[in-house]
Amino acid sequence: MIASLISRTVFPALVPLTVQGSPVLLAVIACAGIGTGALFLVSLVAYRRRQTGQYRLISAAIGVLVLRSLVGAGTVLGIVPMPIHHFVEHSLDFLIAAMVLYAVYAYAPGSLHDSTTAD
Repeated sequence: MIASLISRTVFPALVPLTVQGSPVLLAVIACAGIGTGALFLVSLVAYRRRQTGQYRLISAAIGVLVLRSLVGAGTVLGIVPMPIHHFVEHSLDFLIAAMVLYAVYAYAPGSLHDSTTAD
């Protein structure tokens, strides 16, 4: 409550009261989308060079980050309703974490995946 009061009195022009149509929020999401898009392209190049499952999973996880930016932009533009936004964004967060953790654990030295290929 105190933070809300401070944001309304100190930063009224910077902190809009609604998400939909906020140019500041849309600019931040656009920057995030451009940054994650560039990272996704770099991850695809890395996967193309290495051709391993670990790199494929990391590229897919970064691709899901790009998808998160699209959902966020859709929410600000009024295309994605807020309840759907929350469900999709948190589901994508879980998916990203699961993919990265699987890539780390499944392809770590001494893992089951590593020991079966050593024979």
